Amino acid sequence: MICEIEDKIFTLEPVDFEQLALEIFQFQYNNNAIYQHYVNALSIVGANVRSVDQIPFLPIRFFKTADIKSTVFEPEAVFESSGTTQTVNSRHYVKDLNIYRNSFLKAWERFYGPVQDWCVIGLLPAYLERQNSSLVVMVNDMIKLSGHPHSGFYLYEHDKLAQVLQELEKQGQKTILIGVTFALLDFAEKYPMPLQHTVIMETGGMKGRRREMTREEVHLLLTTAFQTHAIHSEYGMTELLSQAYSYGDGIFNCPPWMKVLVRQDDDPLDVRLSGSGVINVIDLANLYSCSFIATDDVGTVMPDGSFEVLGRIDTSDIRGCNLLIAGI
Repeated sequence: MICEIEDKIFTLEPVDFEQLALEIFQFQYNNNAIYQHYVNALSIVGANVRSVDQIPFLPIRFFKTADIKSTVFEPEAVFESSGTTQTVNSRHYVKDLNIYRNSFLKAWERFYGPVQDWCVIGLLPAYLERQNSSLVVMVNDMIKLSGHPHSGFYLYEHDKLAQVLQELEKQGQKTILIGVTFALLDFAEKYPMPLQHTVIMETGGMKGRRREMTREEVHLLLTTAFQTHAIHSEYGMTELLSQAYSYGDGIFNCPPWMKVLVRQDDDPLDVRLSGSGVINVIDLANLYSCSFIATDDVGTVMPDGSFEVLGRIDTSDIRGCNLLIAGI
């Protein structure tokens, strides 16, 4: 059964999402002791769950205090969130890195086309300075797959990066510059330049390096410095194996195996397909951990399934990879 489910995840048709989500729920309820205990504590009978809106979402903080595994296995990788010395980091035990690679590559192709068409540049100093970052694994694989001689990580080499981007612009080369927000802002201040063939993608987070800014402030500074009409964004986290992407204005869309819903802050079981509230994520790629995650992000889900992240709930820990606060 489980091999069949793996095969279905990345070939999923939208009409089949609910059925596959229910299959994965039953698999995880039966094979993930932490999740089963949580569901039982809500007085929900797993066998009676017959629709997506009945599926309980595991609070994301459980990844800080428990080993969230479906089945017993030795992980091929352990992704760990960033944080401070005062916080407990989340840990995501990954049974099979190929599932993660399938997820980020197939999602990228859906949103941006073949990786081989791009020069991939990572400006991710805060992530490179620690181990076990899922984002570094993703960008590193994309750098290798791109095959472009200028693809790579540029830690604090802003002079070199500026020269490379100018050369790529002259060549008309499609380029993705994916960076943590504070690093993109630092680079933009030193080397403003028109970038017509480069997609700038921010991953969020100031990492304590700069004052927190709204998304609108950040995007205005970057679009002005680089004379581009939009700043793209990636929505991902340690606890997920999938990413959503925004082409601009902070409106994200999910790949077919990922869905965002909202819950009401005063009733975690009041989950809705659209509207404003606290974000719940279904990530079917999380097959061997938990696919149903109640995050600490506040946002709005549109009727078409796209969504916007507005900030974080007050009671959540401040995490190194937290998203930009958008003035709520």
